[in-house]
Amino acid sequence: MTLHLPFRHRRAVSAIWLALAMTSGGAVAKSPADAEDGRALPPEVRNALQRAQLPLSSLSVVVHDASTGQRVLERQASQPVNPASLMKVLTTAAALDRLGPAWAWSTPVWLRGSVQGGVLEGDLHIQGRGDPGLNQERLWLLLRRVQQLGVREIRGDIVLDQSAFAVPTADAAAFDGEPLRPYNVGPAALLLNLRSQIYSFVPDPAGHRALVLVEPPLAGQQVDRSVPLAPGPCGDWRGALKAEFEPLRTRFSGSYASSCGELNWPVADPDPASFDARLLRGLWRDMGGTLTGTVRSGPPPAGMPPSFEFSSRPLLDTVRDINKFSNNVMAQQLFLTLALQAAPGAPATMDSARENLRTWLQSRLGDEAADIVVDNGSGLSRENRISARLLAQLLLQSYDSPVMSELMSSLPISGVDGTLRRSRATPGRAHMKTGSLRDVAGVAGYVLSNSGRRYVLVAIVNHAQAGGARPALDALVQWTLRDAPLR
Repeated sequence: MTLHLPFRHRRAVSAIWLALAMTSGGAVAKSPADAEDGRALPPEVRNALQRAQLPLSSLSVVVHDASTGQRVLERQASQPVNPASLMKVLTTAAALDRLGPAWAWSTPVWLRGSVQGGVLEGDLHIQGRGDPGLNQERLWLLLRRVQQLGVREIRGDIVLDQSAFAVPTADAAAFDGEPLRPYNVGPAALLLNLRSQIYSFVPDPAGHRALVLVEPPLAGQQVDRSVPLAPGPCGDWRGALKAEFEPLRTRFSGSYASSCGELNWPVADPDPASFDARLLRGLWRDMGGTLTGTVRSGPPPAGMPPSFEFSSRPLLDTVRDINKFSNNVMAQQLFLTLALQAAPGAPATMDSARENLRTWLQSRLGDEAADIVVDNGSGLSRENRISARLLAQLLLQSYDSPVMSELMSSLPISGVDGTLRRSRATPGRAHMKTGSLRDVAGVAGYVLSNSGRRYVLVAIVNHAQAGGARPALDALVQWTLRDAPLR
């Protein structure tokens, strides 16, 4: 496949080959050790890696001038590495390109039966189409629309259609043994509130206790509504609570330090298979509704148009949530949605989603994309592989695309928000996705330099001690924004 680059990038490629042919000066170091990897690492980056006891060989890095495409730093750039959550850049870039930032999910709803005197004599059907944003507030709005159509009592069932995604039931403990972490929730065509709850702990010093609040409400669930206050530092406040999470019972047999103030604890439901039914029953009841039947799975009514279709927020809002906060579940929903939209007559599978993303990558990166290993769209995987060079090429192409501003604005801002809010790089000068796993640390995105130049920076560490690489990654950002590549 021929790779078609914008003119200024084709010109930059020629400039790079010219620089490689030169015997002195330019951006390529002369030492044999760096001949194939490009310029030597900046001293502050080498020192940060050494302090973290990370070998230089653990770092893959590429820096390009975003306006010209000129390479200014490159080491081990062709080596396939695990990108962790940098994989979300591929998924969200593909979504913005293929669907557009204003695209929205649609969730069809049917009132099957007559409605008289506030009673639906029949079933309420909801068909999932992959919307990752059906949280408590959005679901309330959907059910409120049902009530506005005159329904207060459902004398039938609430029937949920999950057939748009054909994915196996996920083992929430399979990846890291943490089944109650919300990031381990599996995808579903109809995914309500990310199948998670938030427990809030509010100190009540007068009552010598902390109040326990929980949202959303689940039918049949019993929760300890208070826990004793304790003196001392906050520390491991979750461990001190001695929590036990069961499908219908949540207990806190420990205590909560008053110095913690108010804190929130998001928890994935221990029984995700029944979560949707318990949530719908609980929320419908809290809205004053009555359900005489059950919540069950089933197809929508054949040959009957939906009573209404509930639209999601624009895709761009979801892309921001995915990238700013590295939301794995939303990324997986989007990954499967891309496959569903590409072949709407068939359910999306993990295999079809992988093939769909690989096809898009090949259309953008040419035959080199064949080296990319796509296991999933979130990066919560030990199998995903991409080189720093190819990821940088994708960011360069995105910089020239009609959705450049949307993709860039979705990335965390250094020292300001999202997963970069604690970055020690100069605040506000870098828009970069972060990636973290037990043995991976990385950043990928755009850096605005002191001269006003914009650089593409991709840096990925694969090593057992990768958790200590953050100072080195911050040092790379600082080096880039100082226009050190031009010196």
